[in-house]
Amino acid sequence: MNDDMKYELLTELHSRLEADLLESYLEANGIDVELVQESIGRNIYPVTVDGLGHVQVFVPIEKIKAAKKLLEKFNSEE
Repeated sequence: MNDDMKYELLTELHSRLEADLLESYLEANGIDVELVQESIGRNIYPVTVDGLGHVQVFVPIEKIKAAKKLLEKFNSEE
């Protein structure tokens, strides 16, 4: 993560695909995104073992309110 900015956790997702879609959506709306994933490796198959595979989505603190509104919209469109 960029040390110049402070990031805050927006949400935690269960799949990298969903995280990538959310990242694209937020970035298209002008919000920088950092994804953090604890996993046994990037895999074409969605694998979650004891919480591994979860992806945390972080955004700059100063954009957290806008990101939360966009997250609600993103979730309602699925």
